Amino acid sequence: MTRHQTRRQESTQTTEAKDPCPDTNPAADSRDARDWVKVLARYREPDILRSTFELGLTAGLFIGLWALAWWALSISYLLAFALSCLNAGFLLRLFAIQHDCGHGSFFHNRSVSDWIGRVIAVVTLTPYDVWRRTHSEHHSTAGNLGRRGMGDVHTMTVEEYRDSSLLARLSYRIYRHPLTLFGIGPGYLFLIQNRVPVGLMKQGRYWLSAMLTNLAILTGLGMILYFGGVMPLLLIFLPSTLIASTAGIWLFYVQHQFENTQWQDDAHWQLHDSALHGSSHYVLPPVLQWLSANIGIHHVHHLYSRIPFYRLPDVLRDHPVLAASNRMTIRESLGSVRLNLWDEEARRLMSFKQARALYG
Repeated sequence: MTRHQTRRQESTQTTEAKDPCPDTNPAADSRDARDWVKVLARYREPDILRSTFELGLTAGLFIGLWALAWWALSISYLLAFALSCLNAGFLLRLFAIQHDCGHGSFFHNRSVSDWIGRVIAVVTLTPYDVWRRTHSEHHSTAGNLGRRGMGDVHTMTVEEYRDSSLLARLSYRIYRHPLTLFGIGPGYLFLIQNRVPVGLMKQGRYWLSAMLTNLAILTGLGMILYFGGVMPLLLIFLPSTLIASTAGIWLFYVQHQFENTQWQDDAHWQLHDSALHGSSHYVLPPVLQWLSANIGIHHVHHLYSRIPFYRLPDVLRDHPVLAASNRMTIRESLGSVRLNLWDEEARRLMSFKQARALYG
């Protein structure tokens, strides 16, 4: 029997006498995850004036900076580029509003939310109906080892990695490398992969969503090219898009890829426990928290996705136990990049080096 098998047998014997789904987050032990749903339901109602204000302010600033950067092209290419980099923050915030529209949390009227989301999705290069379906899949399967594959960052267990071929291991290492995830990945995802309904190829409504979004994007880019030439595309459109997409991928990554996250096999997985204990509370400076529309309060969002983003801080203010749960600072989040494998025995993410030291 190998050391890995021995450890697994000992772990199984130990957990047989315990709850098969131990709570990995003592800060939230005082209340069951499902009980929190009843509490959080009080925060679900959107304020139409607040939602309209947030949308108008964000869209106005984004359009204004785009126009300012275009004007700056006649003065300095460097200035135009700098303004486009700044505008990436507002593009990211527009995506966050689109995200709330997808959850039906931004306006009472679902149809209004969806059409606003579709319009924003042209700017974020994301087919709205395709994204909404895959993101819904992410929410309904996050942390479930038996249902990985759509809308998440691919994560292998230590045992799966050890049992894989050399080529599969190499492919996984390349995929999990920071250069791939945060360098090549964001541009590939938003500029190329989003052009077709990956994972939903057989359903016509998602092809329609992708193709109409592509048509709207091409029309917009064609107009920019016609009236401004290639420089607005190179110095305004591309920088803001790539920076915003990289920031978005990073936020999505750290929301679930941290050492004490939670994964369970299908038999023991529970939706609410996974949402509360498998999502981080990413503590950001006020400016970054505003630009990311409070998405760092991700454990609350996953537990009750119908809460508008501007009401998430109210939840933490009223319930300090949630404010203390799964906290992660920017400095701490940087260390999560090296964590690549889920150890089912230790119940934590670990690096390739740590896995090799433990299991050979």
